[in-house]
Amino acid sequence: MKYGFTKVAAAIPTVTVADCAANTAEILDLMTKAHHKGAALVVFPELTITGYTCGDLFLQEHLLDRAEEALAEILEASKTLSPAYVVGLPLRRDGSLYNVAAVLHQGKLLGLVPKSFIPNYGEFYEMRHYTPAPQGNSCMTLLGQTVPFGTNLLFRSSIDRSFCFGVEICEDLWVPVSPSCGLSRAGALIIANQSAGNETIGKADYRRQLVSMQSAKNICGYIYANAGEGESTTDVVFSGHSLICENGSILAQRAPFGKDKLIVTEIDLQKLQHERRRMNTFMQDTAGYDVVEFELRAETLDLTRFVDPDPFVPADPAKRAERCASILEMQAHGLKKRLQHTRTKTAVIGISGGLDSTLALLVTCQAFDLIGKDRKDIYAVTMPCFGTTNRTKTNAHILCEALGVSLTEINIGKSVLQHFEDIGHDFDNHDVTFENGQARERTQVLMDIANQKWGMVIGTGDLSELALGWATYNGDHMSMYGVNGSIPKQLVRHLVAYCADVADTEVLRDVLLDILDTPVSPELLPPKDGEIAQKTEDLVGPYRLHDFMIFNTLRNGFSPAKNFFLARKAFAGIYEPDFILSWMKVFYRRFFSQQFKRSCLPDGPKVGSVTLSPRGDWRMPSDASAATWLKEVEALEA
Repeated sequence: MKYGFTKVAAAIPTVTVADCAANTAEILDLMTKAHHKGAALVVFPELTITGYTCGDLFLQEHLLDRAEEALAEILEASKTLSPAYVVGLPLRRDGSLYNVAAVLHQGKLLGLVPKSFIPNYGEFYEMRHYTPAPQGNSCMTLLGQTVPFGTNLLFRSSIDRSFCFGVEICEDLWVPVSPSCGLSRAGALIIANQSAGNETIGKADYRRQLVSMQSAKNICGYIYANAGEGESTTDVVFSGHSLICENGSILAQRAPFGKDKLIVTEIDLQKLQHERRRMNTFMQDTAGYDVVEFELRAETLDLTRFVDPDPFVPADPAKRAERCASILEMQAHGLKKRLQHTRTKTAVIGISGGLDSTLALLVTCQAFDLIGKDRKDIYAVTMPCFGTTNRTKTNAHILCEALGVSLTEINIGKSVLQHFEDIGHDFDNHDVTFENGQARERTQVLMDIANQKWGMVIGTGDLSELALGWATYNGDHMSMYGVNGSIPKQLVRHLVAYCADVADTEVLRDVLLDILDTPVSPELLPPKDGEIAQKTEDLVGPYRLHDFMIFNTLRNGFSPAKNFFLARKAFAGIYEPDFILSWMKVFYRRFFSQQFKRSCLPDGPKVGSVTLSPRGDWRMPSDASAATWLKEVEALEA
């Protein structure tokens, strides 16, 4: 498997009720098509060979004989095909009839999985025909082969051992404790579900939630293949609504009454393994389960699934707005608690006219509103110096007036010049001392004003800056509570944009939009012709690309090679491969070398699944080496 991706498919044939020959022809056609698409696992709906809606015909020996003959034909055809297949049929055993999923690979019956929970309510009357699965596993002889029979079977590739799947059938998913729960704990990373769920109003939405949540609860890939066209409509209608999910996300689906007979995508087994290792409450329990090994090389040479270039930001505008409102609420409530606990009278914020300080001020205003405090007790301090432009300074003033907070302007130029004279630094030497001297002076001013006002300094730095170490140690790096510490830069932009969308005055909306349109800059170098001379993304790289790396490195544990593989797909037509690699080197070098700044971060609320708090999700030695990560990036360059 390339980087853990395994191609899988849900097949939805057009069935002919009780005509096993016609159904076999459909099945063989889709088996071949899935093979040519490179699928490693193909799942067909419940009772595929006969059709689900045969009623009392399931008690006819003739139909049951034809079903076994059809399975023999399918088994023979699979010899020249590479995937593992899961097909459904009614099967006689020891005087009982079972609703069975037959798992087969290259002419071998790997196992027979009977349905555990037989519905007999509403429109379902399966108990009329079928017996629930017996406890435990056993063996039976079928088509000249000795075959494992039972619900506690795992099917695993002996070549790619992470490719391991289990099977449950339709109603098995809908019960309180599904067989897939035990199968997942026993090691299955993929669950195949053969289903024949009819369609009723609202059921499609419920099905999406159920399948996606089951994949999340079990940290697995879930293939749900549902019966569709051709099933009897005597009393119910079948839509063929099928889904492929991964850890709570829908990767692919055939919409109800869709036309596609095959949905194909890739499940990231490496990502699922990482997530299970990360969650120590996901405890493995293999007792009572048997593993059936077979030689399948689950190679995925092409990636068809969508790779999100902005993993922190929902693409759907409605979901994005909902996410932004929720994050602002969390930030504000986090700050509210800290303000009340410390009994501080005021909040003090350095306002630059840039994105981060704007977001911090908006959050602080919301926290004060929650407490019922006067916004005039928020002291915004703008501290122009050598790099400040008229645009950012003006925006800072307009913003504070629009929000109704107290604004103080303190030009720190004289103080910094005195400091340079004290330490013997040449003003014309615009090195890191020139820049950081200004940043530290601003922090000193804020801290001292907070002492004067019985206040708290609110930090403005964001997650992306912390990951890259793009902060002056004991300068803007330090505060008394950092409200933006777990917000990546791309999300900061959308939060400010959301606030502009819901702004209660046109003045506030316009200034927020202009702040969004201003290049990101610390403004520590003198402007050129009145314009910002120091653009952050020219120095450290595009924040959009860095946020992609942050998410996939920290949240998913991906290697540099896999990050590059995914970035090439996500940013195709946006960034060239050489460009991506050049900034990847910067990311890994800075991420490792700047950990010491993150080891002593101020408190701040976690709002997403990624944070760099040394007290929470990220604990890393400050002297860890980046050598092996950089070596892998250099190998990619070669």
